[in-house]
Amino acid sequence: MKGSFSRRADAAAGKRYHELIAQAEPFDAIRTAVVHPVDSASLLGALEAQSAGLIQPVLIGPQPRIEAAAKEADADLSGVEIVNVEHSGAAAEKAVELARAARVDAIMKGALHTDELMRPVVDKARGLRTDRRISHVFALDVPSYPKHLFITDAAINIAPDLEDKRDIVQNAIDLALALRIAQPKVAVLGPVEIVTPKIPATVDAAALCKMADRGQIVGGVVDGPLAFDNAISEDAAKSKGIVSPVSGQADILVVPDLNSGNMLAKQLEYLAGALMAGIVLGSRVPIALTSRADTPLTRKASCALAKILAHRSRRSAP
Repeated sequence: MKGSFSRRADAAAGKRYHELIAQAEPFDAIRTAVVHPVDSASLLGALEAQSAGLIQPVLIGPQPRIEAAAKEADADLSGVEIVNVEHSGAAAEKAVELARAARVDAIMKGALHTDELMRPVVDKARGLRTDRRISHVFALDVPSYPKHLFITDAAINIAPDLEDKRDIVQNAIDLALALRIAQPKVAVLGPVEIVTPKIPATVDAAALCKMADRGQIVGGVVDGPLAFDNAISEDAAKSKGIVSPVSGQADILVVPDLNSGNMLAKQLEYLAGALMAGIVLGSRVPIALTSRADTPLTRKASCALAKILAHRSRRSAP
């Protein structure tokens, strides 16, 4: 019998994403540079986020292609600002320019590759760098897990060193705090729970825990190394005699590298029915890093994260 994997479509799908969108509702919609929305999926994602009161889109890309995508999707662009540029690379550069000039509060990925979008973002001279390492977080709605679950970094940093991981952990903690998750629990993942120099991920995990003890990472409870089962299952941890304030209660999973993180996230998506919203942190403005395969709800959840973070940044600005 032929078949294929698909995202879950039960009645409870996206419960935590609806909660995210509701949490963002009290804030004003944020001006958002939507980069190269030249297909129906990315264009409709932006317009639906607008209808939900999440963003005020500024569509950046070749205007004829944007209008063609709107016609294909039977979408109305009346009143929507369009910035006409020649190609996707120019669209990414223009979005960064607008963000640097504080003319937009956030950026949203359209129909272009992540590398192309991020290239001008990370430019040392004209990009959106801060003193914090730029990193990515997947915010997952996993039907078998009782709360939000965040995975970092599975999209930006390929093989982060210890200093990078400190920023990756802090970025994720700051996101969780912005979502009113008090003292989020961070599991630094590895294949085993013991620290062994033969497995560098376990050494990094131990160092990150000590950094948290010394105040170099703040706002959360950090423990590791923890294997995945012990991070998300208290029973698994007990069966192995692991005593941890994080086991079975993890809010944030910190992966050793992009390869392992991306595989873990995609496995949860396609084998466990998880939904995945994505956000880039550590830049001057939040970046909703949507995927071409994202559902409309997932795109709106990514925009809700950006909206909450943008308003939090305004409140903390001097």
